[in-house]
Amino acid sequence: MPSSPTPPAKTSGIESIYDAKYLATTVGMFVLVFLVAFESMAVTTVMPLVSELLDGQRYFALAFAAPMASAMLGMVAAGEISDRRGPKIPLYASVSVFVIGLLICGTANTMQVLILGRILQGIGGGAITVAIYVLIARAYPAILHTKIFALFATAWVIPALVGPWIAGLIATYIHWRAVFLGVLVFIALAFIAIVPTLHRMSTERDPSLGPVSTKRLLLAALTGALVIVMNLLGNAGTGWSLAGLLAALLLALVAIRPLLPRGTFTVRRGLPATIMTRTLVAGAFFGAEIYLPYMLREDYFLAPDRAGLVLTASALMWSLGSWLQGRVGDRLSNAACISIGGVAGVIAISTALCAALFHPPVAVLVAGWAVGGFGMGMIFPRQNVNMFALSSKAEQGFNSSAMTLADSLGNASVTALGGVIFAMAAIGFGFVAVFAFSLLLILVELIIAPRTKANAAVSV
Repeated sequence: MPSSPTPPAKTSGIESIYDAKYLATTVGMFVLVFLVAFESMAVTTVMPLVSELLDGQRYFALAFAAPMASAMLGMVAAGEISDRRGPKIPLYASVSVFVIGLLICGTANTMQVLILGRILQGIGGGAITVAIYVLIARAYPAILHTKIFALFATAWVIPALVGPWIAGLIATYIHWRAVFLGVLVFIALAFIAIVPTLHRMSTERDPSLGPVSTKRLLLAALTGALVIVMNLLGNAGTGWSLAGLLAALLLALVAIRPLLPRGTFTVRRGLPATIMTRTLVAGAFFGAEIYLPYMLREDYFLAPDRAGLVLTASALMWSLGSWLQGRVGDRLSNAACISIGGVAGVIAISTALCAALFHPPVAVLVAGWAVGGFGMGMIFPRQNVNMFALSSKAEQGFNSSAMTLADSLGNASVTALGGVIFAMAAIGFGFVAVFAFSLLLILVELIIAPRTKANAAVSV
């Protein structure tokens, strides 16, 4: 469907996301995103204990795959409703579903019940992200988008640094259930801060759009189910598992195509290319990152706390990159930031590949991966900003959900493929094979990055 880029809004002299008009909304959204991120990191820490106490070790992988899959349904539902009614209804609904999921997890007596709660957490968390994206597009002028997304990067970086440690303390000295139940009050307070802004927004139906598409919701559910299949097959490491994984990936690509802008798979200039760069960079960076602590333990014989330093350095530099791209604003174009992120990703993954082959000092790997974190901090916010700049008001929800779906599918599919590649590689070359695959993906992202700069009009 044809559309024109949304023109930059006039700011009437307001240049800060912390001005009185925006302060409560800014703080509320930051805390809400922070808590969703914290919960994600914290659960990773406590799930081994929870699965043992609930006698559900066989469901351990599903406890992570299920919310990843169900989030896709939440993303699409929030996008569909946001385009037709604005972000108010989706935010109320998504926060409610997320809270119900927390309550179920925090009171679960069996692993099956806990997974049900995790599914609801996934739906709510995915919908929250998309609804907040639309809220940003409609509540803040375009000139402030780079700054608000830089702040959101910090909302994810801080939990990555301290979330696992805090969760471990809570589980050790209070109870693992407090990891789920303890954030409820803070979520309520954060949401209350956003309510005045939501109440100023209309929920009147956009007459130019039809009803919510049941077809898209079903396709999102199917894509999520295929993500679970890919994750389960990714742990097998046999020729048959690779064949099954590739078949599941092909079906997922067919199912997700109507949920993305037209031309995404052909890398059409503008919005479709922007969406594709998110898929590639998320898959390449995170698909490689999960093997870094493993390599440092196996090849460098480092203790887990020291091996984790490479991720800490990357997270800190991610925050710096996000801050810098927000600081330079329009002086550096979105396409330029996306290209810079691609170059940094090539440096980082090449460093990891060299470490797997030649085993240089650990400091080399830490420095290289920190460069990658800086690049991701540059690229992720600008992909979102570029997406808004190329979206009409009636497409902000659809395109926001497309961006988050592309992120999830890239991450999930490359992680699953990486598992099979690692298992099937010749002895001693598992890390080399995984990093080489990720390097190929980030090189493709770098090649198509210039296509994220659109012409005067865009078709999506």
